[in-house]
Amino acid sequence: KKYGLGSSAAVTVATVKALCAFYELSLSNDQLYKLAAIAHLDVQGNGSLGDIAASVFGGWVAYRSFDKQWLADIRPTVSLTELLEMPWPSLSIELLTPPAELSLLIGWTGSPASTSHLVDKIALAKTERQADYQNFLAASKACLEAMVEGFRRNDLAQIQAELRHNRAILQDLAHFSHVAIETPILLKMGALAEAIGGAAKTSGAGGGDCGIVIIDRAIETEALFEQWRANQIERLNLAVHLVD
Repeated sequence: KKYGLGSSAAVTVATVKALCAFYELSLSNDQLYKLAAIAHLDVQGNGSLGDIAASVFGGWVAYRSFDKQWLADIRPTVSLTELLEMPWPSLSIELLTPPAELSLLIGWTGSPASTSHLVDKIALAKTERQADYQNFLAASKACLEAMVEGFRRNDLAQIQAELRHNRAILQDLAHFSHVAIETPILLKMGALAEAIGGAAKTSGAGGGDCGIVIIDRAIETEALFEQWRANQIERLNLAVHLVD
């Protein structure tokens, strides 16, 4: 079983770091991200690589993926050293500071999900429903930019509002792509969290694994965890890790 919290990305980053240490290669975090991203794409073939960025940089990260077609086109024409040194089109990784009152809760459904399988199904919908997919991308970009601004302004309410907005956008994607992003147990997890003032959504690609909740840490949550347990949802006692 797996939690769906980017373990494959974490193992990839750890392996790349171990090899760099063994061969005494000194890489910046930016170069480490790029090298791990290349390795991940060679193995899995798709994904945003946001989990790679999270494993490399730690903390709260505003991430925008790079142009993967550009990478595929340029790889045969330059050395790996040159590739790690050059800027990658559209790539952006920004470290954020969360509001002091922000608390992150994670609930595990116990049901595994395959990110690569779900992404492949979304890719098919992208081809068949191009206008709907472009609207989804535009709405997602605006939503995430507003959420990042909430972090910059130290505004928990804005962050929560945009998390809920993001969930609604993903529900629209699920509708026109016929992909089950929110399972019944994830829907229940979110509803219970929202009832006490939390903002909830699926983690990763959805379809199982975990849901996340952003809530004011002043709100008592023990009753919520009891309700989760009664609905076969396990609260994972995890925190955001800051890389030294």
